[in-house]
Amino acid sequence: MRLTGKTALITGAARGLGRDCALRFAAEGADLVLLDIGRDIDGVPYALGSQAQLDFTAQECERAGACAVAVTADVRSQDDCQAGVAAALERFGRLDVLVNNAGIAAPSGKLMEDITEPEWLLMIDVDLSGAWRMMKAALPHMAGQRSGSIVNVSSTAGLVGYRRFAGYVAAKHGLIGLTKAAALDYAPAQVRVNALCPGSVHDAPAREGRMLSEIARSLDVSVAEHETIFVRDQPMNALIDPADVSHAALWLASDESRQVTGTVLTVDGGFTAR
Repeated sequence: MRLTGKTALITGAARGLGRDCALRFAAEGADLVLLDIGRDIDGVPYALGSQAQLDFTAQECERAGACAVAVTADVRSQDDCQAGVAAALERFGRLDVLVNNAGIAAPSGKLMEDITEPEWLLMIDVDLSGAWRMMKAALPHMAGQRSGSIVNVSSTAGLVGYRRFAGYVAAKHGLIGLTKAAALDYAPAQVRVNALCPGSVHDAPAREGRMLSEIARSLDVSVAEHETIFVRDQPMNALIDPADVSHAALWLASDESRQVTGTVLTVDGGFTAR
């Protein structure tokens, strides 16, 4: 029960890695505020997490013994981000952990010169600025209580380049830079900020993940072909399981990592070690 007595806010919690982190944290004793947009948005060519999926995540966390509050929020809105933090403070009186997991994989699959300005701005707005807005909302409270842990879910795309994913790569690289800068700003207040870089995570049916499928779609290849290519390039010859990532997020969220800040933790089967 490594998170007993702590309140954690997780964005993008309706499905995928967000749901897995929520269930992992619930099992470890955390109170939870679960954020997701709960609807599709213009410019993203696939279905985003739904309200029903967000409610299901909250119900599963409560089944595991946690107190969970589901909040519909768009990380492109500072007011929505403030409302998510306010929900944590109103319901639980504190905020100890923030997991910035909300993100989109597309619009992608294009040469840089073919990316439209709206597509570029949308990717940066969600994947980079969304995390900044959530941190802007949460950090004053964490600094005031002189404790807190922020986990920014970046990607191996934040460490290396990928063809036809310039917007995604730029946003995830930027998130690592934001992590390091915030870690230095808030270390005197005993607030830790770290980045988590998953490799290719398979779309576990129980978590309703879609990320790998959408990357394959962007590249106009089948999911099976895409997985085969990634497994071939993985030194450990396997895709990453959502549980591998949520365990790493749990460690960064817990007091076991109390002297860890400004770091980048990769969970990629050795992909970026080459």
